[in-house]
Amino acid sequence: MNQRKLGRPTDQRMAILKNEVSELLWYGRLEITFDRAKEVSRMAEKLLTLAIKTYDDTVEVVKEKVNLKNEKVSVKFINDGTKKLAARRKLMASLVDIQEAKGAKESKSKYAARTKDIKHPLVEKIFNEYAPRYKERNDKQTQGGGYTRIIRMGQRRGDAAEMAIIELI
Repeated sequence: MNQRKLGRPTDQRMAILKNEVSELLWYGRLEITFDRAKEVSRMAEKLLTLAIKTYDDTVEVVKEKVNLKNEKVSVKFINDGTKKLAARRKLMASLVDIQEAKGAKESKSKYAARTKDIKHPLVEKIFNEYAPRYKERNDKQTQGGGYTRIIRMGQRRGDAAEMAIIELI
C-alpha cells in the first residue's frame, strides 16, 4: 500500500485529508493538487462504499408513551440497525461536520425549522443522497467503486505544482 506523505507529519496530513474529503462530499467538487486529489479519492471511495453497503439497515421500534390525557399510546420509530449505526459512527469520526448554510433571503426562524432535526448534515447527506444514488449505479454496472473523477489541470503558477479537479460522478 503506497501512501503519499504530502510533505507533512501524520497528524497534519490526516487533518488536511479529513477536511478535504468532507469538503468534497459536501460540495461535490474540489480544486487541489494532484497528489492530494489521489489521497482524497481513496478516502472518499472507502467512506462512500461503507455508506452504500449499510444505508438500508433500519429497524422499526414501537415505544409506549403517555400523552397529555394520561393515556398510553404506542409510537413507531425507525432506528438505525447495528451495521448502519457502526457505519454512521465511523463516518462521524472520519469527517469534519459541516453545518448547513443559511439561505440568502432565508429568515432565522425558517433556517432553524429546516435544520432542527439534523444534527450531522454531512452524514445525513451521504446516507440520504449519495448512498441510494450510487447503489443504483452499482446495480446497473454490476461493480462497485469509481465514485470520484480526477481531472488534471496543468501546473499552478508560482510553485509549478500539478493541479487537479476532483469531483463526484
